[in-house]
Amino acid sequence: MSDMFCFQCQQTAGNSGCVRTGVCGKQPRTANLQDRLVCSLIRLAEICAEKKDYPTAVTRLLADGLFATLTNVNFDDQSLQKYTRRAETLAQQRFPVEEPDWLWRGDTDVVSLRSTLLFGMKGMAAYAHHAFRLGHEDEEVSLWFYKGLCALRQEHTIEEWLALITEFGLVNYKCMALLDRANTATFGDPSPARVHTDVRRGPFIVVSGHDLEDLHQLLEQTKGAGVNVYTHSEMLPAHGYPGLRKYPQLAGNFGTAWQNQQKEFDNLPAPILMTTNCLMPPRPSYADRIYTTSVVGYPGLKHIPEDEHGRKDFSALIDQALALGGYATDRSMSGINGGHILTTGFGHRALGDSAPAVIDAIKGGAVKHIFLVGGCDGAHPGRNYYTEFVKRTPMDSLILTLACGKFRFNDLDLGDINGIPRILDVGQCNDAYSAVQIALALADAFGCSVNELPLTLVLSWYEQKAVCILLTLLALGIKDIYLGPTLPAFLSETVVKTLVDAYHLQPITHPQQDLDAILHRG
Repeated sequence: MSDMFCFQCQQTAGNSGCVRTGVCGKQPRTANLQDRLVCSLIRLAEICAEKKDYPTAVTRLLADGLFATLTNVNFDDQSLQKYTRRAETLAQQRFPVEEPDWLWRGDTDVVSLRSTLLFGMKGMAAYAHHAFRLGHEDEEVSLWFYKGLCALRQEHTIEEWLALITEFGLVNYKCMALLDRANTATFGDPSPARVHTDVRRGPFIVVSGHDLEDLHQLLEQTKGAGVNVYTHSEMLPAHGYPGLRKYPQLAGNFGTAWQNQQKEFDNLPAPILMTTNCLMPPRPSYADRIYTTSVVGYPGLKHIPEDEHGRKDFSALIDQALALGGYATDRSMSGINGGHILTTGFGHRALGDSAPAVIDAIKGGAVKHIFLVGGCDGAHPGRNYYTEFVKRTPMDSLILTLACGKFRFNDLDLGDINGIPRILDVGQCNDAYSAVQIALALADAFGCSVNELPLTLVLSWYEQKAVCILLTLLALGIKDIYLGPTLPAFLSETVVKTLVDAYHLQPITHPQQDLDAILHRG
């Protein structure tokens, strides 16, 4: 009998499932506690649904609890047990002890579809969590956490499962729109920003993850402190928001994507704040200077809690930054390909301002194709595909990108077309909504459907936020998506065939071969 079972991320062992220890570093006890937490959230949702009572405190716990079980978020057993106890407290009853392995048992196709829905909901929980923090909520999104969790334990036909997953994809689209409204209402509409990768001498703090409000509070608390702040990985798009880049101490971006953190943080003379995923087990050389907050947890690391008003005290990081002193001289650092400048901030409103130029470029033949190359990064060797793909794209094409997969190529200088940069960074994985809005605006301008545009999506996936984005794209009827570096292990052969037949979902092969197929060459 296996010690654990987990196949929710792209790098799961043998592309089938982690059964002894997680590739991510998750231990069997932690994996089982996460599964028990999911079951406790299901039971809490069922109790509320029976009463037709959906308290705000429960809704927030459902989102936060699911988020805590997403890949590379929470490795802390005590923290996970606290979430389970909170669920019992809110339910006003102790839950019966049940083995959570029922989640992964049963007919292969049913397990596949149930897992797909659960993992999608984990991704949506992350987006809802960020929106909730900024005081924004959508009733339909909140109620779907109850509906979706209850559905996991119910019996459904294959057709009913597929209908539920499609419905979820559309609800997640509303959740992404909710988060877009929350971010822009709070920090303004993103606009293009050039971001340095070099690090100035003196004390600094590195902030990773996705939570813009955490960054905002840290920037407020570092005003006049003599401490610079650098974004890392998915926090890079923060530089596009006027409400964040107004702080002069927001000095640049440190490092690249999440999977390189153990090397990039090694002996770093600065503290690091992890606001969300993706946390890797820290090395001893920097474990004393890495902090977690919100749903993130790791045994032995210092955790920054929030008070009842959502405020956090980051003085420990500021004090440590001052004590460590940072680098003695300015440090020249670069992206993966040697570039020193990254550009971000091309959200749907920023690109909307440039839409006439893009439309004219397409009509005039200067732009013949647009590729959306984005998604999660990871350590899988096949992910070099995305670098090579972008390098091989023709000079008369544009590349939209988002999420941390862009660090494979976002420091390349591919030039521009009629003043439009060929690489256009839409933002975080959270900003997939922007990419959809851009596609819909182009379709409207040309009087056609998105599938009729000279637009191809080439996506990389790693964790469950990528899963919910994919389900949204499919629910919106977007076809001919290329997906890699492998297809999800939780998709059964029947489910894969269904997706291929209905949506022409394509597993990636070789960059040149896929480009030739997309552009109908040879």
